[in-house]
Amino acid sequence: MTRSVLILAGFLASGSALAAAAEPSQPRPRPNILLILADDLGYSDLGCQGSEIHTPHVDALATRGVRLTNFYNSARCCPTRASLLTGVHPLQAGFPDMSGVLPRTVATIPEVLKTAGYSTFMVGKWHLSARSKPTDRGFDEFYGMLGGFNSCWQEDPFYTRWPRDRVRRTYAPGKFYSTDVFGDYALDFLDQGRKAGKPWFLYLAFNAAHFPLHAPEADIARYEAIYAEGWDQIRAWRLARMKALGLMPGDLALTPRTVVPRNWANASKPSAGQPVPAWDTLPLDRRQDLARRMATYAAMIDRMDQNIGRVVEKLRKTGELENTLIFFLSDNGACGEWDPFGFDVETGPGNILHRGDDLRAIGSPQSYLSYGSGWANACSTPLRFYKQYTHEGGIRTPLIVHYPAATKLSPGTKLGEIGYITDILPTCIEAAGADYPAERDGHAILAPEGKSLLPLLIRGTRPARPIFIEHEGSKAVRDGDWKLVQERGGQPWELYNLAQDPTETRNLAAREPGRVHAMAKAWQDWAERCAESVRAPKRSAR
Repeated sequence: MTRSVLILAGFLASGSALAAAAEPSQPRPRPNILLILADDLGYSDLGCQGSEIHTPHVDALATRGVRLTNFYNSARCCPTRASLLTGVHPLQAGFPDMSGVLPRTVATIPEVLKTAGYSTFMVGKWHLSARSKPTDRGFDEFYGMLGGFNSCWQEDPFYTRWPRDRVRRTYAPGKFYSTDVFGDYALDFLDQGRKAGKPWFLYLAFNAAHFPLHAPEADIARYEAIYAEGWDQIRAWRLARMKALGLMPGDLALTPRTVVPRNWANASKPSAGQPVPAWDTLPLDRRQDLARRMATYAAMIDRMDQNIGRVVEKLRKTGELENTLIFFLSDNGACGEWDPFGFDVETGPGNILHRGDDLRAIGSPQSYLSYGSGWANACSTPLRFYKQYTHEGGIRTPLIVHYPAATKLSPGTKLGEIGYITDILPTCIEAAGADYPAERDGHAILAPEGKSLLPLLIRGTRPARPIFIEHEGSKAVRDGDWKLVQERGGQPWELYNLAQDPTETRNLAAREPGRVHAMAKAWQDWAERCAESVRAPKRSAR
């Protein structure tokens, strides 16, 4: 995507308008591209989304950039990551569930951008199988974790450098913390990209704030008193701020506390299928345990923001910020695994009530736990459900795009147009002026399913289209204001008008059977087309 620029130097020098008109137009330099992905971040977990968590650097990107308020992911870590990098749906990208590998029938963002002369770097969480490492799929350099989750405090054997012959940074005992280290390597790779004299693509994929909840004590301490107020108060505060920010209607009522879906981990527990309990019904020691868990989670997001600030400041100092296309989003919604009180790895899916010195250890290298569906419900405010599910709390992500060199929209613009994770690859390709290949390694590859966001960023509009989502039996169709959703386990289809009911509380399926039938058929047709494209890969005529 280029923008013609009239060169006025001749006019200024000679005073001749005719000389200025004769000057050739100059293409805008190809942008650098920085793709930042958070892990298990809830829809309201950023300051600019209504949160009490301190995220000034991401908030600044939103204030100076553009925010898409109806952007969707694929409900879970690796399916989203596969679609993000390939521009096709998770099934087509080799991840119909939580296991798989990127097939040869798809091309990744770095593979395509390298053909246009880009340097390509990745830092952080891969989670697309160690059988196909980032450097096997287009990245020149990688530092991070190949798996889905592990300690933030321990480098070996979880965090690796590829290619293997590259020199690694060294950290003194007790000084390794993954989020800070990801920031270090991101800065190193930016220096490397600048020295190469080529545009670069950096995929910065944090493992914050996925469990295990690990954070420096000083960051945790800033939040404990806040979360002692409890999840009911936090939900009320967040919704009020979201209304003030124009993210939710002013007359929107706070939704009831969401149920804890029955699953393999909680089937024998009384919480299964029951709403999250009211905070003030819990004993004091349980509330203290939960407040500490949530404070650690918040500290992880705070620390991630600090490191994003380091990267953005580097771009500012080097003069690259104006012409860098920056994305920030999350791979799925807040993590409700597995019951209201979270889990501790020592007990499998079970929970330990921490007291005394053990309570203070939450967040340290000795702990390994999650925060549970009670806090996930607050992090999704005011949306329903969580990661893994296709109600809004599981699949809606705050997408922030900062690209001042190209966008014509006012800073801070919020766009309600619908977008999906498959749109990132086409956007990068168009911005870079790259050509999507017809084949890879001699094999035909699938055409991208997504559509570039650049028309939205530049003009504020683009043609509308429905989007389709599936994860392990949970399904959704979003078509304009209407959404059809079905959760796993043979649940019936539910229908919502999100313009009138953004929190999915008024199921209209019984009143609109014709619309349910049409949208369900569209979903089935889409699913069958995706499955056929995997069986017989070919470029579709799009």
